[in-house]
Order: sequence, then structure tokens, then C-alpha cells
Amino acid sequence: MTIAFLAVAFGLALLVWSADRFVEGSARTARHFGMPPLLIGMIIIGFGTSAPEMVVSSLAALQGNPGIALGNAYGSNITNIALVLGLTSLISPIAVNSHVLRKELPALTAVTALAAWQLQDGEVTRVDALVLLSVFAVLMGWAIQQGLRKETDSLGSEMEYELSVHEMPISRAVLWLVAGLALLIASSRILVWGAVEIAHGFGVSDLIIGLTVIAVGTSLPELASTLIATRKGEHDIALGNILGSNLFNTLAVVGIAGTIHPMAFGPEVFSRDMPVMMTLTVSLFVIGYGFHGHGRINRFEGAILLACYIAYTASLVNTVFN
Repeated sequence: MTIAFLAVAFGLALLVWSADRFVEGSARTARHFGMPPLLIGMIIIGFGTSAPEMVVSSLAALQGNPGIALGNAYGSNITNIALVLGLTSLISPIAVNSHVLRKELPALTAVTALAAWQLQDGEVTRVDALVLLSVFAVLMGWAIQQGLRKETDSLGSEMEYELSVHEMPISRAVLWLVAGLALLIASSRILVWGAVEIAHGFGVSDLIIGLTVIAVGTSLPELASTLIATRKGEHDIALGNILGSNLFNTLAVVGIAGTIHPMAFGPEVFSRDMPVMMTLTVSLFVIGYGFHGHGRINRFEGAILLACYIAYTASLVNTVFN
């Protein structure tokens, strides 16, 4: 059991480091090949920050651990909104200026509703997974269209400034891209193995491990990048990290995992975890959209989000001891 705990700790540390290198290398490589900053902010960063969830859930599905695969994806969404945005906006309120992000908020809400509808029968079938991947493809097409438009957007402006301040040679960018991806896969294998061993050793379900330890671990890149962006005043990048990641998690991560292996799960996912994820997503839409002007997540709202995360995690821990 000691080896399993060490594997989880080492796996998480390597996962966070490699994910950061992968995101950095991906963004810089894309920029070197002329990709517009807005498109990098919408797709490359969203994909990069969701790469840990994607690899972990895919490996878990391959090994026949649907609880970890599904718990990781949905747990990361809950963690991203309640913990990451809650903690970040508590430190510094987040202003939503980007028109593109205001369009992504209702899209994320609709995608979450689709996921909830699919969970009613207690299974994510291959057909469900293919539907998610089809919706994902449509949204990516929309994102590419938005990113190639010549109209200015605050998200694109912030991303262009960030890329220009920290330039990187193409050789180094490709090195980080390749090395980051390789280490991401290796660290995910170590993490999944350790998590499964701990779950079996303590009699805890794979789902609980996925919703807590692994979800927090795979969300650490989002936490770090969001805190750094907010500290620099790059609020749209901060929120864009979360929206992009949650869209990728709900559609691509679950879609890929479900295509690899259909996932059956207990009724608690639909009755406990999905309502929390849906409520948080709708709340983010309401407070972030800005129906009468620019949206804003203030400190009070951040404190409520953080309190929701603490209460939800406490309820999960309580199920382990009861």
C-alpha cells in the first residue's frame, strides 16, 4: 500500500509538470506555424489543460475502471468551477470581457444538460460516446471559425500579449510538446495504477477516487494557470482555461473513454454528482454571462463556489465512512 501512495504522489507531481510543459510547447508551436492567438486560447489551451483528464480517463477505460474514467471527467468539472474559480475569484474578482467566452457559457450549459440526459439509464454506451464526440467536432468547427475571424476579442488580445512576452524557439517548443506528452502518458499510468490499488486496499469505490484525488490532481494545471493569469490581470484567459477544459472533459474525455469501453455506473452518479455539476455550470452561466453588461465573478460569489466544493467533498468523504 505504501508503494501505491508513493505512486499517486509521484504520478500527480509528474502529471502537473508534464501537463504544463505540454501546454507551453503546444501553444508556442501553434504560434510558430501562424495560428491566430484567439484560436490558441480557445482550442490549444483548452485541449492542453484537459490532456491529463483525457489520458487518465482513457487509460482507466482501457483497464476496465469506468468509475475512475467518469469520476475524473465530472469531478474535474466540479473542481474547476467550485475550487479553481472559487479560490481564484476569492483572491481577485474575475471580469468577463470576451464575447467569445460569453458564447461558450451557454454552450457549456447545454452540453452539460446533454450529458445529464445520457446518464439517466446508468450507462455511457458507445452510441452516447459517439454523440458526445460529434457535438465536440461541431463545437471545434465553431471555435475554429471564431478564431479565424478578423474581429478583435479580449481573449485573443490577452493571448497575443502572453505569447509575445515569453517567446520560445521552435526547437524548444517541439521538445516540450513531445516530451510533455510522453511524460503525461507515463505519469497517468502510474497515477491510475496507484489509485486503483488504494481504492481496492481500503474498499473505496473507483468513482470516489476519481471524483476526489484524481480529479483534483488533473485539475492542478488549471488551478496554476488560472491563478497566474488572474494575477496578471488576464481574466479572459483565466476563465477561458476553465470553460475550454470543461467542454473538453464533458465531450472529448467522456466520449473517448466511452468509445474505448462502455461505462456502467451506480445511480449515485446521476442522483448526486451530476446535479452538483449541473448546478455549478448553470450558476457559472448566470454570474459570468453578464446579461446587462460585462460578466463578473466577485469575491462573494467566489466564496459561495468554494463553500460548495468543500460541502460536496465532505459529503463524498462521509460516504466512505458510512
